[in-house]
Amino acid sequence: MTIHPITILGDPVLHQRAARVENFDDQLRTLIADMFETMDAANGVGLAAPQIGVALRIFTYHLENDDDVPDRGVLVNPSLMPGKISGKAPDPDEEVEGCLSVPGANFPLKRAEWVRVSGFDGQGQRLEFEATGWFARCMQHEYDHLDGRLYVDRLNERYKRKAKRTARDRGWGVPGLTWLPGVDADPFGH
Repeated sequence: MTIHPITILGDPVLHQRAARVENFDDQLRTLIADMFETMDAANGVGLAAPQIGVALRIFTYHLENDDDVPDRGVLVNPSLMPGKISGKAPDPDEEVEGCLSVPGANFPLKRAEWVRVSGFDGQGQRLEFEATGWFARCMQHEYDHLDGRLYVDRLNERYKRKAKRTARDRGWGVPGLTWLPGVDADPFGH
């Protein structure tokens, strides 16, 4: 297994729709193992393939949940149907997200509290489940990566301005920037 560098906001692979996985083979299973290894080394709760420079519709996750879904898993070629988003402004204490591709930055974001998820595991077996709470947030966050969106793209105007300022101050927004979990300092201080 290999730990891959994580791409940072501004790299083109993060801003394009990822391609469907066509073959459930050993090459895919190796990529999935590498993604788990990278996610774990980064202390992440989720990792999408575009975040390691691979434009395929795959994401891994590791998050306890109350939805009778394994805490650790992979979704290949997922689809997602979110519930309604309640309320207008995100709670700055309770609804804060971060992202390994926006290292060390956190901003409040309103998300649906419930989603229906379907897709495949790494062997090509069909998966379907409902996710709630923070698990639903994780599913939406990782799914967005597969469509070329980062959570900062969804922020309200107030937080979007703060995110743009953070990106500018840190020199993000250009291709080729990465950080390597386990080598570079953990941007979230884990």
